[in-house]
Amino acid sequence: MISITDLIIFTLLFFTNQIHSSQPSHFIKSITKKRITNNDVTPQQYFQVTHPLPTDNLTPSCTVSVLNHSFGNTYNLPPVTVPYTPPPSTCQWSHAVLEFQAASSGEQYDRIAGIWIDGIELLRTSTAQPTENGIFWNVRKDISKYSSVITKSNLTVSVMLENLINDVFTGVYHVNVSFIFYSVNAVKLPLSGELEGHSLNRKLITVKKNHDKENKLGFDKASESSCPYLRPADLIVPISFSNGIDEGFWFRIQNEFDVKMTNVEISERTYRAVLELYVSFHGDDEFWYMNPPDSYVKMNQLSTGRAHGAYREIMVTIDGRLVGSVVPFPVIFTGGINPLFWEPVVSIGAFNLPSYDIDLTPFLGLLLDNKSHTIGIQIVDGISFWLVDANLHLWLDESDVKAETITSKVPEVEMERENEFEGLDGEFEIEGEQTSEVTGWVNSSIGNLKTVLTEKIKIKNKLKFKNDGTKKELNHKYKRKTKIRITNDLGELIDSLDVKIEYPLKVEIETIPGSEKDTYVMNTKVEQEMTEKFDGVKVSSVLSHKQNCTGSMLVKGNEVLSGSAINRQNYSYHDGLGCYYRKVDVVDGEVLSDESSSNCID
Repeated sequence: MISITDLIIFTLLFFTNQIHSSQPSHFIKSITKKRITNNDVTPQQYFQVTHPLPTDNLTPSCTVSVLNHSFGNTYNLPPVTVPYTPPPSTCQWSHAVLEFQAASSGEQYDRIAGIWIDGIELLRTSTAQPTENGIFWNVRKDISKYSSVITKSNLTVSVMLENLINDVFTGVYHVNVSFIFYSVNAVKLPLSGELEGHSLNRKLITVKKNHDKENKLGFDKASESSCPYLRPADLIVPISFSNGIDEGFWFRIQNEFDVKMTNVEISERTYRAVLELYVSFHGDDEFWYMNPPDSYVKMNQLSTGRAHGAYREIMVTIDGRLVGSVVPFPVIFTGGINPLFWEPVVSIGAFNLPSYDIDLTPFLGLLLDNKSHTIGIQIVDGISFWLVDANLHLWLDESDVKAETITSKVPEVEMERENEFEGLDGEFEIEGEQTSEVTGWVNSSIGNLKTVLTEKIKIKNKLKFKNDGTKKELNHKYKRKTKIRITNDLGELIDSLDVKIEYPLKVEIETIPGSEKDTYVMNTKVEQEMTEKFDGVKVSSVLSHKQNCTGSMLVKGNEVLSGSAINRQNYSYHDGLGCYYRKVDVVDGEVLSDESSSNCID
């Protein structure tokens, strides 16, 4: 997984035949010396604009040091694996936080990292850009929803961060991982255990401890119908690479025909099941949303592998039957589009990549037969390569339950494609829609509950190449509406939830000759947003995270000689119980303003 984001400023791949033939595969950002001239030798701290965790200002009950390791020349080596010691019985806690601290000095770029416990992924993250005086950053993620795992003994924690040390790449990543445990009586708690603002399928609610004395974590199971992470799962099954100790637990998917499968046999006491997907895209598919069709590449005799169109979708199957799919949020790593954009504030999700939920509860009728079943994962139109795995969260009743899948209509996305091009100029448009509906019932100690899940997806991607391919314009839109309705055997509504997500992305890149020999200037612009809205009987919240970036780079060969960049990010969240706002403005790597507020504005 060396240089998984490749540091390829991908738009250079299609400018002119001459540029194509000499296009370098990596770009190196010159380390600025302005901090040295200012007599400032402080390492640069990088950060991701996000919501603070509810436990950030609390005193921990206890801390478990999980790993302290320096990742030097780790390319093609197994992940670092260490024995895990759970918190002692004397540590009283209700919430757990994973803290990932990293520091480095020297040249090093765009690595991807994963953390697993017993093959269950807890965090997918990427690295920051280097500076002359070194870098450091800190990621905190609530992992309370993994409580059933992190309380166990005789497990191992594995951390994968493939790095390369040579004459050019000299930076070693010094990483410290800790689990921090807190005792909280009443706290604003995200259903996913995350307040990072990057989970596309979850929301924030208020939960009070000891609501139900009979429940081991103090939650009423009847409240879990549309909100599974009110109570952490009783069991989590890894859907991951079986040889993870040697090569990392993520599946490496190479193409659209590469289906990764895991056999599972789940307990007949299961009354709820949610599959949590972790996904990242690399190599020729790092910028899949700007890949032209194969016909364009072939007709222009281009050597690039970045092709196969601009649509990707992760499909999940049970025994070959499609049960759900996800179009991933286009996370831009710190070497992407324009490396100058992402210092010291990184792009949305770059330090804590989003995971995605697929509710399998309506499909329990297919699974509760005391037999082994195959869960498959594949990438529609995918090319090399994707790193994907999943966690199957299961909630168990005191005795066996009965379930039936009544109706299941989960079709593939209907796609329409229009490609028009002449030479290196062209327009490529993709539109897709999908409407799915699944109905199932589960009879457990909670009662006989029927779940109806409907979902509608719309995607539109329009890509234009102008001026002999030296100018690229992208307008990418994705919308998903999900409705969950749960009724009892009398037909009475027990719970409901409406979820709306949108993540539009606009990119403009233009390349012109530089004033010096063998140089060129890239003018770049990125507008991106993640919006998620939840409206239900028990929950209501709105999250909006926007970033607006403009800048230019002077490039020679594979080196960014100089440039300028502006990154403005606006983050807002409210749930009717509280609010959080943050606005960050960065110019040429300097944070000019960073304002936050927890006051609700009418």
